[in-house]
Amino acid sequence: MMQSLDEIEIKHFSRTKIIIQLSLVATGGLVLFLFESVIPRPLPWLKPGLANIATLFALQKFGLREALSVTLLRVCTGSLILGTLFNPAFVLSLGGGLAATLAMGATKNWGRKTFSVIGISLIGAFCHNLMQILLAYLIIVKHYEILFLVPIILLSSIFTGFVVGFITHFLLVKSERLLITANLTKI
Repeated sequence: MMQSLDEIEIKHFSRTKIIIQLSLVATGGLVLFLFESVIPRPLPWLKPGLANIATLFALQKFGLREALSVTLLRVCTGSLILGTLFNPAFVLSLGGGLAATLAMGATKNWGRKTFSVIGISLIGAFCHNLMQILLAYLIIVKHYEILFLVPIILLSSIFTGFVVGFITHFLLVKSERLLITANLTKI
């Protein structure tokens, strides 16, 4: 059955609207990624992971494929701007980001009724940090002593995962309210 021209235009408009929204989310993630690169850190390798807010927001609002796109776009563009594209820092960032996104996507899909946005974020933070430790071991350090950092990193994941999940929850609630308000003004 053929679609009418109006139906095709509506589909095209909806897809364009989603692409624009995802671009804005990815840009927000990129800004947070760049901000994190200049703030002082208690330990050189410890970042708060605020850029993951964009990924978690995209996952909750759009889905896993879109969240993966946001992660790839923000990590690659941010690394290009910082001059770290394809160096070990890029590999750690990309590996951690992809592991976190996939873990959060699986948790959202299979643990839908069990995990809140904060719970999904905590799992993402754990997986992100574990993947980074594994990659650091495999490509940089190559000494098992790096595994002694795992407890410290997992403890930091509790804090960062909670903060990212809390902020994302707040943004999701605000975005829903804005959507409802925008729809009410159309009536």
